[in-house]
Order: sequence, then C-alpha cells, then structure tokens
Amino acid sequence: MIDIYGDLKSKDHLPQIPESELSDEEVLVELTSIKKRMGDKVVVLGHHYQQDDVIAFADITGDSLELARKAAEIKDAEFIMFCGVHFMAETADMLTAKHQKVILPDLRAGCSMADMANRREIDVAWKYLTECTSEKIVPITYINCTAALKSFVGENNGSICTSSNAEKVITWGLSQGQKLLFFPDQHLGRNTCFKLGIPLEDMVVYDPRKQHGGLTPEKIQKAKVILWYGFCSVHQGFTAEHIKMWRAKEPDRILIVHPECSFEVVQGADLAGSTSYIINQIKAAAPGTKFAVGTEINLVNRLAEKFPDLDITSLSPYQCLCTTMYRVRPRWLLESYRAIERGEPINVITVDEVTKKFALKALDQMLSIS
Repeated sequence: MIDIYGDLKSKDHLPQIPESELSDEEVLVELTSIKKRMGDKVVVLGHHYQQDDVIAFADITGDSLELARKAAEIKDAEFIMFCGVHFMAETADMLTAKHQKVILPDLRAGCSMADMANRREIDVAWKYLTECTSEKIVPITYINCTAALKSFVGENNGSICTSSNAEKVITWGLSQGQKLLFFPDQHLGRNTCFKLGIPLEDMVVYDPRKQHGGLTPEKIQKAKVILWYGFCSVHQGFTAEHIKMWRAKEPDRILIVHPECSFEVVQGADLAGSTSYIINQIKAAAPGTKFAVGTEINLVNRLAEKFPDLDITSLSPYQCLCTTMYRVRPRWLLESYRAIERGEPINVITVDEVTKKFALKALDQMLSIS
C-alpha cells in the first residue's frame, strides 16, 4: 500500500536467489518454459529502457503512460507483470480491474527523480507558496512520481502530464490560474514553458533541502512558474559539452534529445521530444541519416539494432543507464512467475482507495486535456 507521504510499502519481500542458483542461460530457458506454461494468465509489460533480455519476454512494450493504458485494456489476465519502476506499477494498478494484480519483479526498482519529491515535502511547499501569494497556483506533476503526489494534484484541481502532452497540460494550467507549481522534474518544466514563450526570468526553482525552498515571498510573487528542483539522473548526464563535441566532429549528425535533459542541451540539439517522439523521428528518417540520441542507452542501442540503415549512437560517450530500471532482471522475473505458480504471488503493488480516487481524478484531467 501507499501512505499519503508517498513511501512504497509492501508486506512482500524482495526477490531472493534460489538456493541452487541457476546460470543466466538456465534462467532464460526456465523463464521461456514457465511463461509458455502460464499462458494468458500473466501479461508482461516492458518499458523501453529495459534490457533486451527482459524486453524479449515482454508481451507489450512502450513508455510509462502507454503501458499503463495498455494495462487498462487487458481484461482477461489475472496478473500484470510490470517490468519498469514502482511509480509505473502504481499507475497500472490504479487503471486495472480489481481482480487483477500488478507485480513489480523487484521492489528496489525505483526512480531517482520520483524519489526527489514526497508528499510531506509537497505539502510543506504548498502551504508556504499559497501563503506567499494571493494568485491562484495550479499544480502540475510529471507522471514520473508516486501515486501520493498524483493524488495531491487531484485534490488541488491540477493535472498530471507526460513528456508527450506537457505543452497542452501546461497551457491548460495557465488558463486555470496565474501560476504553476511543476514537479518533480525541473528540466521538463523549464524546457516546455520556455517553448511556450515563458522567459527564464519568470521561472524559479523550489529546493526542499533549503529553508522555504530557497525562495523569498517576493520571488514567488514575481514568478509565473515554480519548478521543483528534481531531475532525471540519466538525462542530466548529457551536457552542453557533448553537443559541442558532435558539432565539431560531425556537423551533419542530427542531435535529438529528451526534454528531461538540461535547458542548455535541449537548446543546443536539433530536435527534442518524448521517447515516442524520438522513436517516430528515427522511424521516419531516410536511410543513411545519422543521429546522436540523448536518452537511455538501452533504448538507443535497441534503435540502432532495429534500424541498421541508419547511423544511431548515444549523444554521450559514456553509457547513460537507468540503474534502477536495470534492477529488473530475468532472474527476478522468473522468481515472480514461480511465486504465481505456487499460488503465493510476491511484490504485488496496490494503491489505497483514497489515494487512488484523487490520483485518478488527476489522470482523467490529463486525458481530457490530451
């Protein structure tokens, strides 16, 4: 269950390595067998950032929202195995039927960005911000956050957004009030607001590690957008130096990045957009087109393999790997299958009804905008 302050709770245990440990090859063989044996009782969802040996067992692949929507369409499966991170599994639990169980193969598969904002911190910030200004503040949260924060947004008549629909949601938010509180990713908020014509000087960053977020009442009154200090550790790994390197080395290479990258990186790139946007741009490219992609390395490598007629590489010379997503391994997927077969499913993710009610309100608001 989830308490109102957003910490993941579970009576279930982290997956354990069997006493007679299988080799990686043996795990894949047994996983293939048990998946076939279980049939339609279990549907495996795989996020784009997963490793290939996990994606190989996925029935459906996509980004977090796409997978949650697909989960909502699954009617017959008793179990949804979500190979992603905890906030994605929470969203899937809220959108699936009551008789279905959502399982996260490894409870340690969290999200560093989502962990940068919890309900207690948001409540403290909201109280201070609303005391500092008489103007209406509309809360917008990126979908990469806990169910508790989605619930906060629903309680306060805001909306969730994704990197695909952030422009539409932010435009809606500004039509509902005079200011926005955007969390937990400062970069997506800054890049999207700037693209919509809001100057940087009208945006401030609230840092919960500082007293009053490091903001005076005057700064809050002047600001149009209050950005939470959070960020994605993967996308923050791309820098302006990487942009300069490619411009000098291969000026004809198209630099395409995710809007979770820093402002300097997004401004220096040729194209910027969501995971789906990046995939679609690459799909539509003419043979021989060269790309340097600023997003998670598993996806970049998979795109390079899928489109051999293109020249696709990472924007960074270093592997920008989502280490928390990487925790979901075939071994843990197998252990989750075994537990289901024993009739003792582990790592079942459930969101309490109160949290679910308001989080779904925020999700529905987003869908009505989009």
